[in-house]
Amino acid sequence: MATKIIFFTVNGRPEKAEFPGDCPAQDVKDLFRSAAEAGPHDILKLYNPKGNITNISPGLEPNSSSCCYKLEVVAADCNSEPLGAELAGALGFDLSSMEKRLQGLEKRILTEAGDAPAVVYEMKKQVDSFREKLESVEHLSWLGLFKDLSEGTHKPSPFYHKRTLHKTRKECEHVREKFLQMSSLEVSEEVRQYLKTPTFDNWQWEDAEIMVLLQVMYTDLDFIAAFNIEPAVLHHFLFEVYRRYNNIPFHNFKHCFCVTQMMYGLIWLTDLKSKMDSEDLLIMLTSAVCHDLDHAGYNNAYQINARTELALRYNDISPLENHHCAIAFEILEKTESNIFRNLSMNQYKRIREGIIKCILATDMTRHNDILNKFKSILTAFDFTNKEHREVLMMILIKVSDISNEARPMEVAEPWLDCLLQEFYNQSDVEKLEGLPVTPFMDRDKVNKPSSQTGFIRFVLLPLFIELANLFPCLEQHIIHPVRKALDYYTEMEKALEREKVIRAQTQCPADSLTD
Repeated sequence: MATKIIFFTVNGRPEKAEFPGDCPAQDVKDLFRSAAEAGPHDILKLYNPKGNITNISPGLEPNSSSCCYKLEVVAADCNSEPLGAELAGALGFDLSSMEKRLQGLEKRILTEAGDAPAVVYEMKKQVDSFREKLESVEHLSWLGLFKDLSEGTHKPSPFYHKRTLHKTRKECEHVREKFLQMSSLEVSEEVRQYLKTPTFDNWQWEDAEIMVLLQVMYTDLDFIAAFNIEPAVLHHFLFEVYRRYNNIPFHNFKHCFCVTQMMYGLIWLTDLKSKMDSEDLLIMLTSAVCHDLDHAGYNNAYQINARTELALRYNDISPLENHHCAIAFEILEKTESNIFRNLSMNQYKRIREGIIKCILATDMTRHNDILNKFKSILTAFDFTNKEHREVLMMILIKVSDISNEARPMEVAEPWLDCLLQEFYNQSDVEKLEGLPVTPFMDRDKVNKPSSQTGFIRFVLLPLFIELANLFPCLEQHIIHPVRKALDYYTEMEKALEREKVIRAQTQCPADSLTD
């Protein structure tokens, strides 16, 4: 059997696949998956030179390097079990029944007419195509079918994994039981000290354990005693927070923990306990815990451009951050989860006001205004000045929110993968819905190193350096690691550019031979 040679591109990079004509279909798919450097659960889409989606199979038509197929990694899938049949059922389709009926009709036509008319082959092609789409693509908005499912209690996540956007009751109860079983256990002194450092590795801890660690933070900062927080109420508050973070790649409960843990570490590293009162510290820690509640994976630009319910409700003014605040105080309005229920009216008013200011400060459209205000008061910073403290609190939650690159690379890099997955998903949806595409989220224009070098150089370092100007001790803890991260991604970017040049050079002789 003769071999086939298929020329295609992956993210603009030329590739060539060679396989026998009788090669198993799965082997062909694995070949393309390898070329795309995609994971075992990533979803691949192949476009023929005319721009139409085509099946990755041994039946691909051979081509030349001047007329390439285009391969895209659409999304990552975090689970292994197929969802196609489940979604087909939700949409009211029974693919097996359709196939059996089609096969029966085909046999009758062949028996009676001796040959199947073209319309039957076209029907069969459409069924096969529809099956492929259902089995390989879990986000169905591009089929025009997804939005009809959104009214259900557990609507599918806007991402390509198979968990619902909101946590299921079963999922929550399982984690809650584990948390309550563990909540009375004593956490070792070694872990308590490790929890105070920016090098803490969140990937080692399950959700129930993370809730225990959050409980440790409230305890070791003396909030339990200072604000008369009953243990059962704290447990319920932490569980409700866990429940209201969604199953999305980045802005999830683990991100909530990372931001809170960095805030906690900064409080200890800068000795803020001796410089600010307990109410300010409680505001900062609780703001970090609640800062992304019920995030659905689409940023403010999408909310505004898509005219979502949140954008309409908050008049395009920080719709996400306002929503996070609203969910936080929705949790705190319930007596059983109100960790502030034993505070005086004046204390509660001050803490509520502080939490709202801190969470709203995480809107990146306000970044320059907040940073410039901080720089203007830095030389004469006064911890007894209320306005100065409020600006510092906003800076601290901003630093904590985007602090992943201050962590060890083995902790930080997986977070970047999660963030890019969420970004790429949004830009895919923006393209499908005809909305303006957010440039730094476009999978056709952004890769891992290019997404970080500019962000670190122009956003992270200027922010972190100003905070270190007030607290020089932070130089070694957050500035040095971020500079190392910048060097790492700069080298990665250069390596990719060199590889691109080499590929282009090797492609030129091949083109001249075919021409």
